[in-house]
Amino acid sequence: MEIKLFDSEIKVMDVLWKEGDMTAKKISDILKVQVGWNINTTYTLIKRCIKKGAIERSEPNFMCRALVSKEQVQEQETAELINKIFDGSADLLFASLLNKKNLSDEEIERLKQIVNNLK
Repeated sequence: MEIKLFDSEIKVMDVLWKEGDMTAKKISDILKVQVGWNINTTYTLIKRCIKKGAIERSEPNFMCRALVSKEQVQEQETAELINKIFDGSADLLFASLLNKKNLSDEEIERLKQIVNNLK
């Protein structure tokens, strides 16, 4: 199932991914501190996530639970980036990332291990 989340919706989801199930009020309290959103903004975003199937609402107290994992969203966003910007070529994305960053020897070794584990 593919769910397209916007950056603001991902901020809401991130709270649930980090903290687990909680009330909409608690999510609102956290995002007020983190990004300065008022309760209406947060509730609107929660309701959009519910409509998209990313959050399940239950009672009492407008309890929220994530229905998609962070890993699912990361995979989907990465696939979209590869398709949109790199013509579906993961190796072009990988080369672009490597060319833009001065990697330490330790980071290079970690990347080699990741690639070796793909075999």
